[in-house]
Amino acid sequence: MSADELRQDLEELRRLESLAKRPRVQSLLANEIRNVDAKLVKATAPAPTPAPQAAACAPAAAAAPGRSYVTLGSFSWDQDNEKIRIYVFLEGVDQEKVETAFKPTSVDIKFHDVNGKNYRCAIPKLNKEIDPEKCKVVVKPKKVVITLVKASKGNWLDLHYKEDKFKPSMDKEKDPMSGIMDLMKNMYEDGDEDMKRTIAKAWSDARSGKAADPMKGLP
Repeated sequence: MSADELRQDLEELRRLESLAKRPRVQSLLANEIRNVDAKLVKATAPAPTPAPQAAACAPAAAAAPGRSYVTLGSFSWDQDNEKIRIYVFLEGVDQEKVETAFKPTSVDIKFHDVNGKNYRCAIPKLNKEIDPEKCKVVVKPKKVVITLVKASKGNWLDLHYKEDKFKPSMDKEKDPMSGIMDLMKNMYEDGDEDMKRTIAKAWSDARSGKAADPMKGLP
C-alpha cells in the first residue's frame, strides 16, 4: 500500500473516531489508527544507507610478480627405441620446486629457486609425439634427467621438429613448377661447387626455354 493510501485511511479512521460514542468502538479505532500510523511512518522513512562491505571496498590484491627465467639452451640427450633422456647439468635443484608441462608435441620444464635463480628448459615443438602421462623428471646431485616416452617406437633424428625444406610445395593454387624451382634453390644453397654449376645451368636453360624440365641433367 502506498503512503498516499495510508494517509487517506488514517484521515478516515480519525473522522470515525471523532464520531464514535461507544468505548469499545473508540478503542478498536484507536488501535487501528496506531497501526496505520506506524505503517505510514515506515513507508515515508528514508531508506537507510547500506554499510560498506569490506569485500567490496577493499582494493584488489596485487598480482604476484612474474618470474624471470634463465633459458637452458645447452643440454645433451640420448635415446633407445622407446625413450629419450635429456640431461640438464644443473646443481642445487629441489625436486619439489620443479614445474613440468609435458604435451604430445612439446616439453616445458621450469626449475625454481636454484641458487637464487629460475631456470627453464623448453622444446616448443618436438620432432615426433610423446606420451605425456609417462614422462618424468628425476633430480640428481649434479644434473636433472628428463625422460620422454615416445608415442611410437623408433629412432628420432633430432629432438626439435624441422620442416623438410626439400619437400616440394603441394599448394594447388601455385604454379606446379614453383615447388620444383624451390627445390632447386635449396639444392643450390646446400650443394657443392659442381652441384651449383649444374643447377645454375639447368635453371638458366629453363628460364630461356631451352629445357622443358629444369631437373633434367641433374645428378
